[in-house]
Amino acid sequence: MLSLKGKKAVVMGVANNHSIAASVATHLHELGCELIFSHLPDPEGSNKMERRVRRVTDEFKAEHVYPCDVSSDASLEKFFSTVSEKVGKFDYLVHSVAYANLEDLRKKTIDCSRAGFLQAMDISAYSLLAVLRYSQNLFEENGSVVAMSYYGGEKVVPGYNVMGVCKSALEMSVKYAALEMGENRIRVNAVSAGPIKTLAASAVGDFGKMLKLYEEQSPLQSPVSSKEVAAATAFLLGPAAGGITGEILHVDGGYNVMGGPKGMKSSS
Repeated sequence: MLSLKGKKAVVMGVANNHSIAASVATHLHELGCELIFSHLPDPEGSNKMERRVRRVTDEFKAEHVYPCDVSSDASLEKFFSTVSEKVGKFDYLVHSVAYANLEDLRKKTIDCSRAGFLQAMDISAYSLLAVLRYSQNLFEENGSVVAMSYYGGEKVVPGYNVMGVCKSALEMSVKYAALEMGENRIRVNAVSAGPIKTLAASAVGDFGKMLKLYEEQSPLQSPVSSKEVAAATAFLLGPAAGGITGEILHVDGGYNVMGGPKGMKSSS
């Protein structure tokens, strides 16, 4: 069994107990990994965002939970400076961060506002590059990064709209970052997960239809689970994937390999 005892991982993007980042954190904790978390900064006089994340992290008795706004260079610099001061170097980083204004997300892609597009791209794609810029010198030897993506960045998924454009940019960012971070023996990959019921997924099109489509058309005939995504993430982070970088690993029951609906018969 894979063991990550003695390793440290930064997990960015926990929203609640149902988020993919929370499932990844749970699995890494079970494998013996020490966890460091980020949360959105709270307005002065409030700790709503911190409390939301701590409802998840308290399960792991996490000591290190710090504010970070990935759209702010100053906030990123402060976050990683704090991590360096409190924890020292770490081994792994999980980037599970994405956001689009709901109004823009529900519009046709061509009707997305300029401001909404820039914000979605900044938080959902550019943030990975910014995170790596401020953390690149904080990785232990043979460090590893995994970002979270979705098939809507490769093919058109109705309802995914502007977020699909962002995921496409994220996946190319993973590949270019793999080249540049590889100079320091740091691997960068992404997991492209099938649809999972999360807070973010509730805003995307008809989610029930999407789950049914995956169940009917994927080779494994079932939706993917957050545990399966977490296990794949741990594999990519850990030493067993030491020769893998710049890859987009699909954890979707094989849905991405299908070029037509199941049940089609060959002509005689």
